[in-house]
Amino acid sequence: MTLTLLDWRRRVAALYADVRAADDPEEGWATWRAGRDVLVRDHPDSPLAPEARAASPGLPFAPYDPALRFVVPVDTDVEPERREVPTAADGVVVLDRIGRVTLGDVGRLDVWWVGGYGGGLFLPLRDGSAGTTTYGGGRYLLDTIKGADLGGDDGRLVVDLNLAYHPSCTYDPRWTCPLAPAGNRVDTVVAAGEQLPPGGWY
Repeated sequence: MTLTLLDWRRRVAALYADVRAADDPEEGWATWRAGRDVLVRDHPDSPLAPEARAASPGLPFAPYDPALRFVVPVDTDVEPERREVPTAADGVVVLDRIGRVTLGDVGRLDVWWVGGYGGGLFLPLRDGSAGTTTYGGGRYLLDTIKGADLGGDDGRLVVDLNLAYHPSCTYDPRWTCPLAPAGNRVDTVVAAGEQLPPGGWY
């Protein structure tokens, strides 16, 4: 399993590198969407159980909306906050709030740093679609420790809501995942990114 997980991580990182390199964001999204669909359907480390993979028609996605791609500064003038999140596979995940981003009419979201070796940026989202067309616990926008990095520079982040994706716990109850804290929940319905199939995955 260790080497197949390494392969999964490499392939995810390569998908996001293709997104960053794309001249047209929608073309980058299409590459990412197709690659994610293949990984979840075919890879041995897919979070989707084997029997569900065999019956899956593929991951549902909303159409691309260019208005939901943002390049935004990180406001670091925030009160420090630390959260310790227990998970099944990774033990306790330590999250430190390092800033906020404002995504147009969607609103403000907290930006977190994942503790541990190397660390990484984490940006979850629970929007008004949660529990209906998307997973009730929310989706992920960025998780750089696992390769989900859309780029940015000079204190700015690329945040594309069209690349919102479901965490592993969406597909099978054997997984536990860090979910969106209060500062990452908005009432606005974000009709973009990965969606749930009718009836959910389990």
